[in-house]
Amino acid sequence: MSNETDDKLPRSLEVLWKRANRRPRGPQQALSLERIVAAAIELADAEGLQALSMARLAERLGCATMSLYRHVASKDDLLVFMMDAAPGAPPVIDVAVHGWRGGLERWARELRAFYYRHPWSLQITHNRPPLEPGQLAWLDCCLRTMAGTRLSPHEKLAVCFLLLQYIRGEAQLNLSMSPTKEHPDWNGREMQAWYGRTLARLIDAERFPALAELSASGAFEPGDDEAGQSAEFDFGLSRILDGVEMVVRR
Repeated sequence: MSNETDDKLPRSLEVLWKRANRRPRGPQQALSLERIVAAAIELADAEGLQALSMARLAERLGCATMSLYRHVASKDDLLVFMMDAAPGAPPVIDVAVHGWRGGLERWARELRAFYYRHPWSLQITHNRPPLEPGQLAWLDCCLRTMAGTRLSPHEKLAVCFLLLQYIRGEAQLNLSMSPTKEHPDWNGREMQAWYGRTLARLIDAERFPALAELSASGAFEPGDDEAGQSAEFDFGLSRILDGVEMVVRR
């Protein structure tokens, strides 16, 4: 027996899907859901997710806090709307030109760029798979990139989630080297240098022989932040796609 109550979408998702399926109707009103979400994203980008509150958002928009609740029922709903809007449209990938591998490489780099533009997005978690139309558009793009391969539907989905976890993990690790409350003026190089010094002081060769070898080799010393991070990301991405290519060719 079906359970309609269990299948009912949360209010935030119902709002998103109704808006995604409707046609634009004239000029937007002064205070709209789109404007509220855009301001919330700007605030989170500038000051972090911890600074986002309905009161701060109302102040930024120059309206009363209660006015926001006519468009957004709660802060939890607001976070859902932000995660739907912030990534923007997925890249347009011409598989005929770049092939499935080149297409997945572009998809991965574009998604990685989203996380670096909006670090707060890594702090938002939902106890469910993605259901927002904006999130599903990215998943659909990834799946379509492999349309010409002989991978099964389950394998294509597994590849997408493997890439997603790798991209999120890499971004989360590197963005953790951001300035802290104790050292708000430090940049990524200074944070990495501090980490290397601290690690060298804490570990000993008897207990952590592999880490001690890396530390002695200078592996934890700061390099060119952006170039170094991109090279490490590309290395890992290439190894993942090497494995996928083996499956495609079997």
